[in-house]
Amino acid sequence: MDRGGGERRQPEESRALLGEMSAPDGNKMGAAPCRRALLHCHGMRYKLLQEGDIQVCVIRHPRTFLSKILTSKFLRRWEPHHLALADNSVASATPTGYMENSISYSAIEDVQLLSWENAPKYCLQLTIPGGTVLLQAANSYLRDQWFHSLQWKKKIYKYKKVLSNPSRWEVVLKEIRTLVDMALTSPLQDDSIHQAPLEIVSKLLSENNNLTTQDHESIIVAIAPLLENNHPPPDLCEFFCKHCRERPRSMVVIEVFTPVVQRILKHNMDFGKCPRLRLFTQEYILALNELNAGMEVVKKFIHSMHGPTGQCPHPRVLPNLVAVCLAAIYSCYEEFINSRDNSPSLKEIRNGCQQQCDRKPNLPLRLLHTSPDLVSQEATLTESRLKPVIVTASDIHVEVERNNTANQKMTANVGNDSEPNLIDCLMVSPTCSTMSIELSAQADRILGCYVEILKMLSDYDDWRPALASLLQPIPFPKEALAHEKFTKELKYVIQRFAEDPRQEVHSCLLSVRAGKDGWFQLYSPGGVACDDDGELFASMVRVCNNVHILMGSCYKTKKFLLSLAENKLGPCMLLALRGNQTMVEILCLMLEYNIIDNNDTQLQIISTLESTDVGKRMYEQLCDRQRELKELQRKGGPTRLTLPSKSTDADLARLLSSGSFGNLENLSLAFTNVTSACAEHLIKLPSLKQLNLWSTQFGDAGLRLLSEHLTMLQVLNLCETPVTDAGLLALSSMKSLCSLNMNSTKLSADTYEDLKAKLPNLKEVDVRYTEAW
Repeated sequence: MDRGGGERRQPEESRALLGEMSAPDGNKMGAAPCRRALLHCHGMRYKLLQEGDIQVCVIRHPRTFLSKILTSKFLRRWEPHHLALADNSVASATPTGYMENSISYSAIEDVQLLSWENAPKYCLQLTIPGGTVLLQAANSYLRDQWFHSLQWKKKIYKYKKVLSNPSRWEVVLKEIRTLVDMALTSPLQDDSIHQAPLEIVSKLLSENNNLTTQDHESIIVAIAPLLENNHPPPDLCEFFCKHCRERPRSMVVIEVFTPVVQRILKHNMDFGKCPRLRLFTQEYILALNELNAGMEVVKKFIHSMHGPTGQCPHPRVLPNLVAVCLAAIYSCYEEFINSRDNSPSLKEIRNGCQQQCDRKPNLPLRLLHTSPDLVSQEATLTESRLKPVIVTASDIHVEVERNNTANQKMTANVGNDSEPNLIDCLMVSPTCSTMSIELSAQADRILGCYVEILKMLSDYDDWRPALASLLQPIPFPKEALAHEKFTKELKYVIQRFAEDPRQEVHSCLLSVRAGKDGWFQLYSPGGVACDDDGELFASMVRVCNNVHILMGSCYKTKKFLLSLAENKLGPCMLLALRGNQTMVEILCLMLEYNIIDNNDTQLQIISTLESTDVGKRMYEQLCDRQRELKELQRKGGPTRLTLPSKSTDADLARLLSSGSFGNLENLSLAFTNVTSACAEHLIKLPSLKQLNLWSTQFGDAGLRLLSEHLTMLQVLNLCETPVTDAGLLALSSMKSLCSLNMNSTKLSADTYEDLKAKLPNLKEVDVRYTEAW
């Protein structure tokens, strides 16, 4: 079979490959070279013995009449031994008597089963020079297990010696095929049965680098059946990687490597334990991309891994694919990452430290923007003060700017030893957001291929939640985030996250903890990756015509609005001025929740809202709500109120809009049909101290809102509500709580302990029928 011919590069072959790639389990691919896998024997199966207890008797070949008498079966002496089947010999744990010396496999001429006349014993006969070794087992199964294990060890020892000094490669190839057939037909059922031949071939290939392409492909085809149910060892992975790089259009890549890579992606648990498996998968995908159809072949492969249904049946496929993508993208920037020893670190950029070559004091660093469009005022100041000094380190340009104003700002952070914020490091100057990075042609192809794969993965609905979680926190190096091409291509993935209505997806756009920015900050106006005047930023908080999924579930909090007011107020006002409805609503929320204290800033926001039709309409609605709120909060009305059972959110809203409830201190909504949506109305009750939500559908989202606004609440009844730890943890900010009923909720013991520690005034707690009970 000729695997190295030039005809394999024809477009017709590529088109044929695309047709076969549709098989989800890879059955079509590699079918021809793997047919010998059907040679598995049927019947009793045994585990390969490494050691065990057995009776031993050694019989020397009789030379005289006396020796014949002494070796007769009536005078034989049996010794109990604990034998170990090592790689080279059979040895006893107690080297005495018959087994004083180990028996080398090379000295064993034959291994046979014995049957005794009149007194059947379960014995084996090992023929050695000058005599015979008899092994007696306790039963027939153990005897057969010892028999097959000894035969296997002896043959593997022989093949290791034969293949360690190859002379003629046609003979070597024949021996490899025989070795593979032996592994496939062996009655021993053990991982090492298939791994041992692979390791022998792996060592053979690593020690012989002068093989021809034909030899490479013949060996790969010969060992293909063993790879169906086994991962290739590290040295063999290296050999496969080399073949993918040098012969990406070889039919072996499709016919043999495809089922191997599919098995790796489906069953591998940790690439950290065998990184060469990941490297082999990475090179295989790049080889697919080198075919005539390119990314179409890769797309069909990804689809074959997902399967034709809406749910991928293999939970390890996505994490393994993402791990391969992240490693490949990291490799594209490895040259720049390795140059960090000669360029400012993240902390040096943040704190204003100098290059080793220039230790002049008080010279802050900033990243050099590749765009010539700098703010004219800053350019004038820079020219008038001092000419900047440009330091080059492996295509990463750092501008050392003697700017007194910037220096004062940077000095304030020098004493802070905490790890600097990744995005801030790339935004030391608002006009300098990207580094000048030029990738090589090969690195550029790799980057394009694996970013496209991330895009493909984000298109599968069932994979999107896990993909969003795997990309949080941001797993890419700062060099990649500063590369305009990368962030522009990755924007599609982030857009898919933002458009997904599921909270577990779009919530991953946020940072995982304070001080560590997430995708939301990266693509927000003024962020290092923002190149669309905030369109993606707006879409992160807007889905389906004003249904603000992100704001409704994650962002509609004072904390979020405060962060926007402090860091993104200018861009938000600019987008609102251009008629962006999402930004208009954000500005209205800032006014409604009194986020802005400065009167001039409030007036500027109002002017911005009144400059567009949508802004003017929403500001008028805000004014109407504020008037209703003032009427609602006006002193007067009842101090206690109980809604009838079966009341809904709409009924509560209608009731609260009917008069003044500024004196309302005790509200019971028990056994009604209200949900978290009614929290919007509850937070407008200024005097509320006791709230009963027993047996309602009030959930986590409503609790989070209450915890931010009703900080004076003293009594809260959540018995038989669908709240979970996610919402209950938010109650830790309600320091005035003295009575809390969480009976029959999904409260965990850890959350209960956390609440007790953070609520000092809590005196009455009901946690019956919960995990904490």
